Amino acid sequence: MTKLNWGMIGGGKGSQIGPAHRMGAQADGNFVMAAGALDVDAERGRAFADTLGIASDRAYANWQDMLEGERTREDRVDLVTVATPNATHFEITKAFLEAGFNVLCEKPMTMTVEEGEEIVRVAEASGKICAVNYCYSAYPMVREMRHMVATGQIGKVRTIVANFSHGHHGDAGDADNPRVRWRYDPAMAGVSGQFADCGIHALHMASFIAGDEVRTLSADFASTISSRELEDDAMVNFRMEGGTVGRLWTSSVAIGRQHGFDIQVFGETGGLRWASEQPNQVFYTPVGGRTQIMEKGEGGLSDEAQRLSRVAIAHPEGFPLAVANIYVDLAAKIRGEAHGDFPVAADGLRSMAAVHQAVASAKADGAWVDARPPMFR
Repeated sequence: MTKLNWGMIGGGKGSQIGPAHRMGAQADGNFVMAAGALDVDAERGRAFADTLGIASDRAYANWQDMLEGERTREDRVDLVTVATPNATHFEITKAFLEAGFNVLCEKPMTMTVEEGEEIVRVAEASGKICAVNYCYSAYPMVREMRHMVATGQIGKVRTIVANFSHGHHGDAGDADNPRVRWRYDPAMAGVSGQFADCGIHALHMASFIAGDEVRTLSADFASTISSRELEDDAMVNFRMEGGTVGRLWTSSVAIGRQHGFDIQVFGETGGLRWASEQPNQVFYTPVGGRTQIMEKGEGGLSDEAQRLSRVAIAHPEGFPLAVANIYVDLAAKIRGEAHGDFPVAADGLRSMAAVHQAVASAKADGAWVDARPPMFR
């Protein structure tokens, strides 16, 4: 099997997400890191590229040089990952799609709904992949939950309760830390803080598992630390196209919670529960029956869950390998194989529409609003 060429923009030395992408892309032998524009400081980026084994002529000063340099190569990259600051995602993703490259963009895909709709149109016109890194949807046991819902094993889904709440920004004395402050600054983060940062992972997960989309929502935002302009705690109620009722809490001031991402799905004939801090397990309760613990790697799981499990039962596969599963699916899609189930531009657009509509709802004291982007109404 010939390896695919992969390039990365951003994600340089010291990046929070860069290592997960480098480990994930190369974990299964599908991709080789062939090119990169890794840092806003060109020389620092080139120096880091050298440590990763990228050839000097493909260690680019910036994304524009990478676009021009790769465009005409016979061995051009098959996939470009965009892991730059949020405000740059739209411009870079659009340019590479228009030039005929497949793109994996970090979330949020764009800063505005209008930009998101433009990316959807450009991706459709180009015929290229535009994926968005909602990587939590690629844990094997999340895929098992989705399979169970899709095959009717818990009946029609009635209610979903999701949360993504941690306490790592709960110290008011740390409010001026630049690694924290930008997340609550509209000039850098956009219209939303915690909901746009973490809450949309939970909202996407609800849609992914249910196989349904959010239609309307009502939001309550709070800035519990007075110096913050954007919210650090939010409650969002939502209703899906198929009638499912959803409740979502997201917070960065929940001191005592660590990662804090979990989801419960309640159907007519059973319930499911998964937490990112114990990602190998799903708790399944059939109506009138005892709760069962389903383990990654055990017999009887769906092909979708087994396909994305690498090691034997009781051995953990963590966040970098969830990212790796996105790359597994991308490689399959690029090669034209049967699999290729990953979040795409439409998912990124729906998330951005939900963020902006949640902001509008919160400003209107929780009024119910249409959560869908205009092009999908």
